[in-house]
Amino acid sequence: MSLDPRDFRKAGQAALHDESLRIALSRLKTHFALGRARAVERYGQEEWKALREQGRAIRDYALANLDTLLEQFERAVVTRGGHVHWARDAKEAREIVLRILQDAGAKSVIKGKSMVSEEIGLNPFLEASGIAPVETDLGEYIVQLRREPPSHIIAPAFHLNKEDVAETFREAHAALDPDRPLIKRTELVAEARRMLRARFESADAGITGANFLTAEEGAAVLVTNEGNGDLTRLLPKTHIVFTGVEKVVANLEQAAVLLRLLTRSATGQDISSYVTVMRGPRALGEADGPENFHVVLVDNGRTRLLGTEAEEVLRCIRCAACLNHCPVYAAVGGHSYGATYTGPIGAALNPGLMGVDVARHHPNASTFCGRCAEVCPVKIPLPKIMRHWRAREYASGLAPKSMMAGLGIWAFFAKHPALYRVAAANGARLLKLMARNGRVHALPLMHNWFAVRDFPAPQGKTFRELWAARK
Repeated sequence: MSLDPRDFRKAGQAALHDESLRIALSRLKTHFALGRARAVERYGQEEWKALREQGRAIRDYALANLDTLLEQFERAVVTRGGHVHWARDAKEAREIVLRILQDAGAKSVIKGKSMVSEEIGLNPFLEASGIAPVETDLGEYIVQLRREPPSHIIAPAFHLNKEDVAETFREAHAALDPDRPLIKRTELVAEARRMLRARFESADAGITGANFLTAEEGAAVLVTNEGNGDLTRLLPKTHIVFTGVEKVVANLEQAAVLLRLLTRSATGQDISSYVTVMRGPRALGEADGPENFHVVLVDNGRTRLLGTEAEEVLRCIRCAACLNHCPVYAAVGGHSYGATYTGPIGAALNPGLMGVDVARHHPNASTFCGRCAEVCPVKIPLPKIMRHWRAREYASGLAPKSMMAGLGIWAFFAKHPALYRVAAANGARLLKLMARNGRVHALPLMHNWFAVRDFPAPQGKTFRELWAARK
């Protein structure tokens, strides 16, 4: 498994031949895609369209007013006794968390699910600093034991089956009875709960992500289905909310709109099992909650996207609907991308965060079927953004020489309409002659394109000829 986006093509080829991965990815349609379709049907198609438009407007307003909303959020948090820290990049973010933990004397840390912490490599950094973080989301806990990154935004261990998990638990939980049954999913969940319970009770600090931040209330909103988020924030003395700067919205009313979009798009639920609103340390008279409350706001390249053709990617609410409906992701899975964000959202976001030179393969891994944009709850034009990164790749001279030569030839003909008409007509006739059983199976310089598909041979006149005849 490679953790380098530049290895995407090689990793993708290996994934295509992984039979167990193929079986796991086939569940995307039956689990997530079907669940979303049913949830939208229950909500009502027209009502859903209106809700998506409302969600888009909320996210656009937040991005247009990001600075003032974040400052308002900070003031509200500080007023309630919390602390807000600003991190320009991954290095600053890691060092801020380490300093908070060291000041609190924390040696053991429990973590709720946080994609941003994966993005900046927080866990290995803390381990190297003598602090042991333990993931408490079941999927994250499983992949942490396996020393693997998550393969899916909302289902980190989606690439595994229950036999894989049982094997992992037997290796990691060696002190337990080796003859214990680990066949049923309920047995696996019970064992994870048993192992994590002691971690919850003994942890010095807890780290969670946040699905949304609300500026008016100074609140962090957390969505979970396992209850681990509440245990992570309530039991330790110190709680750290770790999230990207783009997660802020104006108020809880707007967050409620996005919640209705998020849960239906992600898991097909009308609402998730737990929705937690966190607003600072434990107040006088409250029975539970942390003594110390910190929010770490991470930029790490996000604000560079503001005002660019890729700005709309920052609307994302991390529902993973685009992954669940993407034919490319369904073929190669998340680990092939070598990055925290995978599928269409990764293809649109990673070049902006990591650089086109590092993540240029991701926007090229698309059929441009447009399904990702159709299902995105906040209407991110993902194919348009991917095309932007492709253009940047071409302009930077990073595209393969064969592609650049091919585009140059096409551009020459496109600029000369008469020549284009002759070439298109002759090309169509040539393709028809090269076909076998009505399909073209190979063409020069297009070996990879034909590796998994054939091309239907032209059967009649060209489009321009038909257009001219009808006109």
